[in-house]
Amino acid sequence: RQSRSDRGLDRYQVNVLAATADGEHAPVVFEDNPTYQNLVGRIEYRAEFGAMITDFNQIRAGALHRANGGYLVVEAKKLLVNPMAWDGLKRALRNREIKIEEMAQFYGLVSTVSLEPEPIPLDVKVVLIGDEMIYQLLHIYDEDFRELFKVQAQFTPDMQRNEQTAQDYALFVGDVVRRENLRHFDRTATARLLDEAARMADDQEKITTRFAESTSLIREASFWAGRAGRDVVTAEDVRTAVEERLRRRNFAVERYVERVMEGVLLIDTKGTAVGQVNGLSVVQIADFQFGLPSRITARTFMGRAGVISIEREVKMSGPIHDKGQLILSSYLANRFAQRRPLSISATLTFEQLYSGVEGDSASSTELYALISALSGVPIKQGIAVTGSVNQAGQVQAIGGVNAKIEGFFDVCKAGGLTGDQGVLIPTSNVRHLMLRDDVVEAVGEGQFHIYAVSTIAEGIEILTGMPAGEPDEEGNYPEGTLYALVQARLDEYAERMQEQSARRERENGPTKEPEEEPGEEGGPGDPRLW
Repeated sequence: RQSRSDRGLDRYQVNVLAATADGEHAPVVFEDNPTYQNLVGRIEYRAEFGAMITDFNQIRAGALHRANGGYLVVEAKKLLVNPMAWDGLKRALRNREIKIEEMAQFYGLVSTVSLEPEPIPLDVKVVLIGDEMIYQLLHIYDEDFRELFKVQAQFTPDMQRNEQTAQDYALFVGDVVRRENLRHFDRTATARLLDEAARMADDQEKITTRFAESTSLIREASFWAGRAGRDVVTAEDVRTAVEERLRRRNFAVERYVERVMEGVLLIDTKGTAVGQVNGLSVVQIADFQFGLPSRITARTFMGRAGVISIEREVKMSGPIHDKGQLILSSYLANRFAQRRPLSISATLTFEQLYSGVEGDSASSTELYALISALSGVPIKQGIAVTGSVNQAGQVQAIGGVNAKIEGFFDVCKAGGLTGDQGVLIPTSNVRHLMLRDDVVEAVGEGQFHIYAVSTIAEGIEILTGMPAGEPDEEGNYPEGTLYALVQARLDEYAERMQEQSARRERENGPTKEPEEEPGEEGGPGDPRLW
């Protein structure tokens, strides 16, 4: 404890707020807890005889003092959640000076006379790190942000896979190994890690830049190498690490497959059925993504209601799914309603779906089911389908293709591979294939198949074994083709509808369309809606 005479000498001391390690390099400061006081500094107090006393020796520097003349790196989310921190940082940057003030003074909570340190000139570059949403919100709602932070640098989640990045990735692996004192990786292990990085990116020609995930895999592979008694990590150790990671996370998939095998969830992987297709969806739980098959069915009958999505009618679908369903209706009309109106009522649904559905990756699947229901030609149940469709009948790329294929493969494998099973994917998704080893082995042995298609016509031929057919100049499809059967069924519906309409006119007289009365704005009689 200081004596009174020693404390009397405090006024002659020097309070060094901040100093760089050397005078040659600009400081780079990372502030992990950017509170107001941690940024601009604070004045501390000591208790003496029941009173709070301070002097200039109690002034403490903040991150801005330490970074003055250099760079300050702060996470935007942490900065925004701390009271007064964002406003204090903007004030310092705008005024180009650091002024240490007590937070209580801003709210008028205290009126005690205290120290008022002179402002310190500020020359600093501030780097805010955050996600795209925070940047967009600040850019839209905070004018000071647009003025103070004018340079944006966007970090992508992946990078091109080439010789240079492969070499850089190997150097990254070596750096992690040396820094954490892990077992060294041989060339086969490094190559396998590179493949896993491409799998994380869902692209054969890219590798992920989410190095935290790669670092975790490096640690786990080193552990399994030690468990196997090896001093150097091999590709087999990386494979074991990947399989063990999957085993720890795969409970939901195992339970789903179990329900399918028990017959609780109705998924056919053998035989054929009319108007029924196995669609594929993706489920995301934290950082684990997996695919699940779903039965999609279609039923057709006479009427003019058009194609009705049951999920849309009960508001269980999102706008993107609804858009895809309307596009497939447009494709049908373009193909089969050039000579006469499309007279059809049809329903589409995801069987045993008790939650919402979103996305258009099942639009081609729904279209295949609808074509099968109209033609009466059965679809192979051993082939699952994914892919969106446009109005021209082109099959478009979708996301999560690896998870979807592996999800259906797990169900087929549990029920026994027949050699006729597989998945239909868009051709544009071939470059994204980075499948598990067991799936690749099954494909290589001919026990499982991956079919890449570019159009609906190509896909329906694989699913039914029957050519789709192309119309002649008069719009007629050749005999023995699938679309000829569809056209015949639609013509049959139209003729029956005409017969029924003629019968009603004979029995009740000609019907007259009711005239609409002028109504309120936006109502049925509003001429702006005609």
